[in-house]
Amino acid sequence: MNQKSIRIVYENDRFLLAHKGAGVNFHSETEAGFVVQVSEQLGIPLYPVHRLDKMTSGLVILAKNAETAAQCGKMFENREIEKYYLAISMRKPKKKMGWIKGDMASARRGDYKLLTTMENPAITQFISCALRTHERFFLIKPHTGKTHQIRVALKSLGSPIAGDERYAQSDVARKEERGYLHAFALRFHLNDEAFEFVVPPDEGERFGSEECKTQLIVWNKPWELF
Repeated sequence: MNQKSIRIVYENDRFLLAHKGAGVNFHSETEAGFVVQVSEQLGIPLYPVHRLDKMTSGLVILAKNAETAAQCGKMFENREIEKYYLAISMRKPKKKMGWIKGDMASARRGDYKLLTTMENPAITQFISCALRTHERFFLIKPHTGKTHQIRVALKSLGSPIAGDERYAQSDVARKEERGYLHAFALRFHLNDEAFEFVVPPDEGERFGSEECKTQLIVWNKPWELF
């Protein structure tokens, strides 16, 4: 079966940005993962410097050499790369905007949970608005990079992500076309050059509604909103 061609958002001699589809494994499991697919499509070896969960769509940086991979990896570690995500929930949050902070700990079946302690906390900032009936739209800026951080943060607000079979009610989540989490924008400096990328989601009926598209115009420069 032919794989769908992966969209390359930007490319230079050091790195590229590619758009990962929802439901695509980042690393290879029983079939070629996203990184391998992009490498094969372009015919060059690529180095991942961060990752997205299987259900999450959106922007991914892939380095073209080990030096750039190390440089980008250090930038992520030092929080020098700004990341912005979009999410839709079918439940109203406990608060409409603000911060979610707390340590994360392993729970059952590979899940994570948010704690009240603050020894090495996951830090997430967000704003939200209403879309259609029962839909709540989130623009999210994670300030740390913990596994499942955004998914756990929104669950802690009482607003698990629509279609998230791990953290939302699974029988309801399975009825959704996809998990509604999207890596929307990245902003950073590399070798004294500034980069800004914004890519709206293109999969999922909820992300495709007119209400969602209208709000994305308002949120088109997310770094100006935090």
